[in-house]
Amino acid sequence: MSEAVVSTHNITKSFGGIKAIQDINLEFYSGEIHALMGENGAGKSTLCKILSGAYTPDSGSVEINGKKFSSLTPQLAKSLGVGMIYQEFNLVNELTVYENIFLGKEIKLGLINDNRRMIEQTEKLFERLSIKIDPLAKVKNLSVAYCQLVEIAKTLQENSKIIVFDEPTAPLTESEIQVLFDIIRRLREEGLTIIYISHRMDEIEALTDRVTIMRDGTAIKTLNTKDTSRQEIIRLMIGRSLNETFPAKNTVVYDNTPVLEVRHLSNAKLSDINFKLYKGEILGIAGLVGAGRTEILRALFGADPILSGEILINGQPLDVKNNPRRAIESGISLVPEDRKRQGLHLMLSIQHNLTLAKIKDMSRLLVIDSKREKASLDSYINKLSIKHGGIKNPVSSLSGGNQQKVVVSKWLLTEGDIILFDEPTRGIDVGAKKEIYELLDQLRREGKAVIMVSSEMPEVIGMCNRVVVMYEGVQQTVLDQCDMTQERIMEYASGIIH
Repeated sequence: MSEAVVSTHNITKSFGGIKAIQDINLEFYSGEIHALMGENGAGKSTLCKILSGAYTPDSGSVEINGKKFSSLTPQLAKSLGVGMIYQEFNLVNELTVYENIFLGKEIKLGLINDNRRMIEQTEKLFERLSIKIDPLAKVKNLSVAYCQLVEIAKTLQENSKIIVFDEPTAPLTESEIQVLFDIIRRLREEGLTIIYISHRMDEIEALTDRVTIMRDGTAIKTLNTKDTSRQEIIRLMIGRSLNETFPAKNTVVYDNTPVLEVRHLSNAKLSDINFKLYKGEILGIAGLVGAGRTEILRALFGADPILSGEILINGQPLDVKNNPRRAIESGISLVPEDRKRQGLHLMLSIQHNLTLAKIKDMSRLLVIDSKREKASLDSYINKLSIKHGGIKNPVSSLSGGNQQKVVVSKWLLTEGDIILFDEPTRGIDVGAKKEIYELLDQLRREGKAVIMVSSEMPEVIGMCNRVVVMYEGVQQTVLDQCDMTQERIMEYASGIIH
């Protein structure tokens, strides 16, 4: 193999006394797609943020094209050809596509912007990627997939030769993922270096040339993808073998009084939804993107208005009145899909995020009972094994998996009987997924009633006692456990059968 384009030499970085990465020595080559895999908190994103200049290492150095640096700034990293595609896009919604691509580096014609040349160059970038996007379209009108493609074009316009992709497929549909893969393969053929962070085994197998497994902030091993297996990668990631992924299902008593009943619920995005949820059950909601899965949870939680129909809790009507507080008081909790935008206040401490939904009960005469608060915090931090450097640190300092655990803990603290989970394992590694599955199983065995939205069919089939299948805002069917096959669910979810 040719000389490395990027090398790291004993890179170490700590946050709040906890080592995020330690003594990382890796090499990345031109014309390769090199995956980084590991559990949440393994150090993958920290390493890549050091490469992009967002973080300064405590010790060690980075070598790019033969030049060594003890640290990088974002500007220096860009000048050296390093580009990063984050999960959260760095685009201005009110600007056009071409204005975003050239933001801060506009082409000038005298003292004014040469819009014509910038539009022409934007079109050439899209031709290079074999995609069609209107340079004059406003970013706010683009889909998530198109926004991601604009980010890639923006990175290429900056003449990046080393591109880091951090969990790029999390918000994409299967067809959009294939478009992204085609682009990444094309960039590899052009000789670019691709560093690819993902938790999805099928992506690693289909796309990458080599894979480095990280665990507890260290680089465990680098393997040729074609010469390894899923079992070996999992074993290296978590330090043990995972045998049975899903817990055994318990028996649910479907009596005459469900914990939750939905009758003829309709709103702007849903039509005539009917189902029952029982104590000790995990009820799945399946369907393609845009089918109305999340909208059901939001309606039950009072986040979206209900135009008609009714909700019953233990046989009694509940009017959430587009008010989540009423839902919470009735024992309903919602763990949302987008933890960073809807589940957390990123600048607040871990402590305040954990107790936010229960703050009224933790207070006496408008003063928080610190002893009671700490007892609750310690209980759930231990119960969910949340790794942190101090509960007063901002929750943004945690890894994605630990942030997810904080969101879950926040709602478990409310002690509600009905818990709604929207994509609870999205962006989470296989080890953390198993922890979430065990938590869900524990909740149902404690008698909680759970509704889970998931895009992963094995997860739906493996975890749920029954599943509601949605298609374009309409409930197609409710399948019992014996009828839950991937083929059957997809036939209903795609509208082939009604």
